Amino acid sequence: MVQKQIKGLNLDELTLLCEENNFSAYRAKQLYHWMYRHGVDDVKQMENIPDDMSDYLSDRYQFKTLEVENIQSSKAEDTKKILFRTHDAKFIESVSMIDKNLHTVCISSQVGCNVDCKFCATGLMGFSRNLSCGEIVDQIIEITKLREEPVTNVVYMGMGEPFLNYNQVIKSAQILHDPHGMNLGRNRITISTSGILPKIKQYISEGQPYKLAISLNATTDKTRTEIIPINKKWTIDMIMKELEKYPSDKKNMIMIEYVLLKGVNDTIQDAQRLSSYANKLRCKVNVIPFNDIGNEFSRPDEQTINRFIDVLHKNQRHYQTLVRWSKGVDIDAACGQLSTAHHD
Repeated sequence: MVQKQIKGLNLDELTLLCEENNFSAYRAKQLYHWMYRHGVDDVKQMENIPDDMSDYLSDRYQFKTLEVENIQSSKAEDTKKILFRTHDAKFIESVSMIDKNLHTVCISSQVGCNVDCKFCATGLMGFSRNLSCGEIVDQIIEITKLREEPVTNVVYMGMGEPFLNYNQVIKSAQILHDPHGMNLGRNRITISTSGILPKIKQYISEGQPYKLAISLNATTDKTRTEIIPINKKWTIDMIMKELEKYPSDKKNMIMIEYVLLKGVNDTIQDAQRLSSYANKLRCKVNVIPFNDIGNEFSRPDEQTINRFIDVLHKNQRHYQTLVRWSKGVDIDAACGQLSTAHHD
């Protein structure tokens, strides 16, 4: 018998499963608690699940979707990169970063990526498939077992374009946020997109409560199209007009992510245009000095980076400026560096 994945089913789906198989509906909440709140992936260890139900589920369902293949630890800070193997022998990477009382986990939503951003190692490996909700959630569950510090923040900024796997990503975020699931506050969950406009529209119209990050990385269509080819279809102006509809507040501001590339998007004029966009959106600007992936791009020198940031600070009226000096650079775990091409 081919086993199905049970990890990733929400409470409604587990309730239906119980009812269809003549188990009491209240057992669904018990299952849900064991899987997501306690991270138990062996139904035999779920103490209040009756034997007949336990036998039925263990015969027919898989409770674990990922195996830890390898763990790399940074020598510079408390950062670990975890390589996971899926049941169909695909590989994905997640990153666990601990800084003081924050434990942020960067998770993947796809095996590879087909957006083809030219400065991102994941894009260079191509696209294999979307991850299931269970595979997305299991990254958090497995990292929780590896680390003593509880997870405080989750960012969908690993391998893949989250909005090209929209339904599974939103479903997984709901499980992370659910008080009966992992009970992470909505402001502790950030979903990033390179600008998939129809899904941005859907996200806003649905009133999704999680933080939204836009990987902008250029201030003119000419430059953005060169480094992010989907800009041909959904331009900066189209994205900005949609983002202006976002119900932004101090606790839930859009984040513009901007990877600084030497000689590409790092001029004073770029900084001025970026500040203009940011003032209009009343958002956060996250400047990320480029992390090397062994291709034609490089990081600007310190003087250029500081000059860019100074312009942002001087023009800052309705936005906040952050600079992300990425963690895990020494283990290729930093922003834009995730790739499992050498494992496939």
